[in-house]
Amino acid sequence: MNPDSALAALSASLNGDGPAVEILPGATNNGYLVNPVPVAELDGLRDIAAVVRTSGSTGTPKRTALSVEALATSSMATAEYLGFEGQWLLALPLHYVAGLAVLTRSLYAGTRPWAMDLDTGFDAAGFNEAASALTDSRRLVSLVPTQLQRLLTEPTGQTLATLKRFDAILLGGARAPRAVLEEAARHSLKLHLTYGSSETAGGCVYNARALPGVRVKTVGGRIWLGGTTIASGYLGNPELTSRHFSVDDSGVRWYATDDLGSFNDGVLSVTGRADDVIITGGVKVSAAEVQHVLEAVPGVEAVTVVPVPDAQWGQQIGAAYVGNCSPEALADAVRRSLGAVAVPRRVLNLPALPLLPNGKVDRMQLASRLAAPSD
Repeated sequence: MNPDSALAALSASLNGDGPAVEILPGATNNGYLVNPVPVAELDGLRDIAAVVRTSGSTGTPKRTALSVEALATSSMATAEYLGFEGQWLLALPLHYVAGLAVLTRSLYAGTRPWAMDLDTGFDAAGFNEAASALTDSRRLVSLVPTQLQRLLTEPTGQTLATLKRFDAILLGGARAPRAVLEEAARHSLKLHLTYGSSETAGGCVYNARALPGVRVKTVGGRIWLGGTTIASGYLGNPELTSRHFSVDDSGVRWYATDDLGSFNDGVLSVTGRADDVIITGGVKVSAAEVQHVLEAVPGVEAVTVVPVPDAQWGQQIGAAYVGNCSPEALADAVRRSLGAVAVPRRVLNLPALPLLPNGKVDRMQLASRLAAPSD
């Protein structure tokens, strides 16, 4: 994947010499399309540099408008937090905010990113090959937990050496399983857990603490993020924009996330999504809590818990996992920790969890497979 055309278009947009850009997956330009965004589509928003579509892992994708200021301050805050700039390895698709952020950070740092060829998927061989082309003394990469898990599953000496060569590995997009974090710590990898979204120009909370200039608060248990990295809104959807974005009396722009958590003494703890609750037979069960229990079961390599529609119970708890443990072991662990009502009734043992192009688990596909009649 050659990011040069995207870099040039984004650079022109950030400098005010070109229109806002929207990067989409496509068959040309090595798997992506760089489309100019007509001014008429920007709903009167000014200084928009890029439009990013959400992953659509749980619903219809939204077009998030990011200003020059949002992208610039996000890049500078990341560099300030890390204490250095360097050359990035691009290991994520460009049409997602994490991939776009690599380009933006590279432009402001004055370095040229080196991109993996993701046409055949992500694997250790491709990662090692792409990383070997980096030339800067400081090296950085953004990964999602599934990617890091693949790299740390029976890693070769070459893969471990490649990972240790990075001065910073940003890990975000989803909560990382405990086993992956423990393995990363065992090899002393320079890992930074990030939290953010397209609406915040990418990660804006690192290792549970806000980046410089980023505000955090909770309202009714829901996480709100504020500051200049916040998006200008959703194109073509004023109702959703007004529901999630606001400006307070002091002029701070806020984004109301769909995540629940707490913020105490400058430390953010994310406990799950607002739509995380599965109501089965009139009883509310937290999918995140069930997943936490299942991740700790010996033999479980990866697991995702999703609601499955059910005519009798309204919803049933579904779990898809990778590993060599038995469904009975999973059920016993949940029953002991959370009670019988939280035990998954639909269970799939898979060789690998299905993924979206950005590396996140395809929850909609899993829910569909778990809902299908068993053979």
